[in-house]
Amino acid sequence: MVAFSRISGIESFPPHLRKGVVAIGNFDGVHRGHQAVLSRTLELAEANQAPAVVLTFEPHPRQVFRPDIPLYRLTPAPMKARLIEALGFQAVVEQPFDRDFSQLPAERFITDVLLSGLDVSHVVTGFDFHFGRDRGGTPETLQEAGKRLGFGVCLVEAFSDESGEIVSSSRIRALLTQGRVAEAAGLLGYRYTVEATVRDGAKLGRMLGFPTANMALPEETALAHGIYAVRFRRADGSLYDGVASFGRRPTVTEDGAALLETFLFDFDGDLYSETCAVSFFGFLRGEEKFDGVDALIEQMKRDEAEARALLSGVRPLSALDGRMSFSE
Repeated sequence: MVAFSRISGIESFPPHLRKGVVAIGNFDGVHRGHQAVLSRTLELAEANQAPAVVLTFEPHPRQVFRPDIPLYRLTPAPMKARLIEALGFQAVVEQPFDRDFSQLPAERFITDVLLSGLDVSHVVTGFDFHFGRDRGGTPETLQEAGKRLGFGVCLVEAFSDESGEIVSSSRIRALLTQGRVAEAAGLLGYRYTVEATVRDGAKLGRMLGFPTANMALPEETALAHGIYAVRFRRADGSLYDGVASFGRRPTVTEDGAALLETFLFDFDGDLYSETCAVSFFGFLRGEEKFDGVDALIEQMKRDEAEARALLSGVRPLSALDGRMSFSE
């Protein structure tokens, strides 16, 4: 089996992945709508015995065009790659995106990127995919070029959830800013997951009897501050249930930076400098300032009991969720 590859730009694209079926998009969140595009890509790749590849762009184009507006990315590049690999792709190409690249005419995007760079046999995109300078390339442009230049084009219709609403990254972001992680999971098709390096801290949790793994998330992370039932995955793949606090710890600090602190159940060990992942299963309560440490400890005990109860009955939402947050 060929190892999964994260490839920085078409200049590094290897020969063994040429003539592949390529899904194109930003895919922030790799949610169920994206998965409709990605599943069709995998089906075509299997039918044609061709490599399955994703072409995406780094940084997200919105960060280039609107750098003044922070973008809460659901899946930074490493997490997006993990999800794409878990779905069964051979590679993701993270094409560097800047203003010069954005000025590439649509026809040159097709000839330089898709044909010369990736040597595609088939392209799969969403039905509203636009590309090239001033978004001049349309789905119709792509289909016409495919007929003329000899590659297949598949356009996938918008994906709606069970209530008939379109699944989108912005809709999921809005849910997460309210702490509604269970509803967000229904749109993602897996539990919302973050990844970061465990760092040394003030060890306040240890002094309180709840030692935590402390992780700094990107500043633009807009997840609601509060307490969550979570599952923690170490770098070696081992899993632990836990309870996590995301916020500024108002009872013990003044004006602290937002931090994700996870108390792992039934674990005693050193996690410092280890890159780990935290998957969010349920929102327990909002962040509070308690009248003293004793009141905080009593609430933390209740949080642990509630999280243990919630996590005892969870099941995978999908095969992808099983790979990301379970031992499957």
